[in-house]
Amino acid sequence: MKKSVYSLVLSDDVVEAIDRLAYSKGTSRSAMINGILAEAVSYTTPEKRMNDIFGAIEAFMGSTGFHIQPQPSDAMLSIRSALRYKYKPVIRYGLELYRSFDKTIGQLRVSFRTQSENLKADLTEFLELWAELENKYIVKFFPEGISYTIEDGRFTRTFRLPEAIEHRSNDEIAKAISEYIKMFDEILKIYFGNIENRRLAAKLSVDRYYEYLENGIVII
Repeated sequence: MKKSVYSLVLSDDVVEAIDRLAYSKGTSRSAMINGILAEAVSYTTPEKRMNDIFGAIEAFMGSTGFHIQPQPSDAMLSIRSALRYKYKPVIRYGLELYRSFDKTIGQLRVSFRTQSENLKADLTEFLELWAELENKYIVKFFPEGISYTIEDGRFTRTFRLPEAIEHRSNDEIAKAISEYIKMFDEILKIYFGNIENRRLAAKLSVDRYYEYLENGIVII
C-alpha cells in the first residue's frame, strides 16, 4: 500500500493521547493514526488484515498444545512445539505474512534448536519426504509450483492460495494456515515416534497425510 506525507493540524492533547496509545501497542504515532482513520472509514489496512489473521490463528491453535510467542513484529508470529526425542529439540514455526496479498500470502519457516548432526540428518530425511508428498498430492493446485527450501534441517515454505479459492476471508486463511502447521507437526511426530523403523515411519506418515487430504483440509 502506497504511503505519502500529509500535513495535519491536531490538538496537542489528542496527539499526546495517540502517543500513549501507540506506545502501549508497540507501534508508531503515524501507524496508530493511520489505523484509527482506516477504521473510521471502514478500510482494512494490511496491518489490520495481518493482526486479524494472527488473532484467529492464536484462537485456532491456542488450546492444542502449541506455545504462541509474542510477535517480534506486526508481520511475524512465532509458534513452538516440543518433539519427544532423545535430544529434546524444540520445533519453531515462524510465520511471516506479506503486506501485499496477491496470490502469495506469506511464508512459514520451520527450524529446530539442536546442534546434533544426527538429528539434522533425520530431520532432513523427513523434510524431503514431506516435500515429496506435497509434490505428489497437491502440486496440481499450484500451476507455478510449490516454493520451498530444505537446508541443514530447516524448512521454508511459501503459502499461496490455489486459483480456485483466491478470495478467502481472514478467518479462512487463518484456519488453512493453522491446519497446515498442525498437520505438519502431527506427522513429524508420527515419523520420529517410529524412526527406529524408517520404513514404518515413512508409511505411517504417508497414510496420515493422505487422511488429512481425504478429510478435506484446505490446500494452501
